[in-house]
Amino acid sequence: MIRLLVADDHPMFVSGLTALLDAEEDMSVVAVAATGADALRAATEHAPDVAVLDVNMPGGDGLTVAAGLRTAGLPTRALILTMFDDDENVLAALRAGAYGYALKGSGPQEIVAAVRAVARGEAVFGAGVAAKLLGHFARAAVASPFPQLTEREHEVLGLLARGMDNTAIARRLGISGKTVRNHVSNVIMKLHVADRSGAILRAREAGLGGSEPR
Repeated sequence: MIRLLVADDHPMFVSGLTALLDAEEDMSVVAVAATGADALRAATEHAPDVAVLDVNMPGGDGLTVAAGLRTAGLPTRALILTMFDDDENVLAALRAGAYGYALKGSGPQEIVAAVRAVARGEAVFGAGVAAKLLGHFARAAVASPFPQLTEREHEVLGLLARGMDNTAIARRLGISGKTVRNHVSNVIMKLHVADRSGAILRAREAGLGGSEPR
C-alpha cells in the first residue's frame, strides 16, 4: 500500500485528488495539509511514502516542504503537482530534492502513474521538463546552499548580499522594481528570516556576496 500525503490550499482540488488516489487499490491518503508547515508536521507524524505537493501554499511552499523532508531525513518522497511549468520552478524542485514534477492539467491516470513511479524511487518528469533539465545540466552549475530558492531568487539574494538596493538589482537584472520586491519577499519567506537584513546575513554566512558592486 502506498501511503500518501496531499498538500494543497485549494479544498476542491484536494477533495478531487484525494478521491482519485484513494480509489486506487494500492494507495491510501493518510494525511491532508493546506500549508507548508502543516505538510511538514503531517509528514513527520505519518511518514507517508509520497507527499504530493503544490508549489504555492501559505506557510511554506511545496519546494520548501520538499527541501524540509530531505533535511529532516524523512523517508517521504516529494512529487510536485502544480500549474507552473517554468524553468525556475522545475529546477528549484530538483534542487529541493523532489523526485517528480507533474502538472495539474495532466490526466488522472498520468497523475496516478507519477505517484506510483515516485513511490518506487523513480524520477518523473514530462518530456518538455526533461528537455529543460538536459539544457540546464549541460551548462556548468554551482551547487546552491539554498535549494528551496529559484534561480532568479538566488540571483537577487546574491546581489542583496553585495549591498545592492532594489533599484540597482532591477537595473542589473533588467526587471521591474515590483518584481524585485516580490523576489525579496519570497526569499525572506523561504529562508525563514524576519527581513532583508536577515536574508543578507544568511547569504553572507553561506559565502554569497563577495566584494561590493562598483
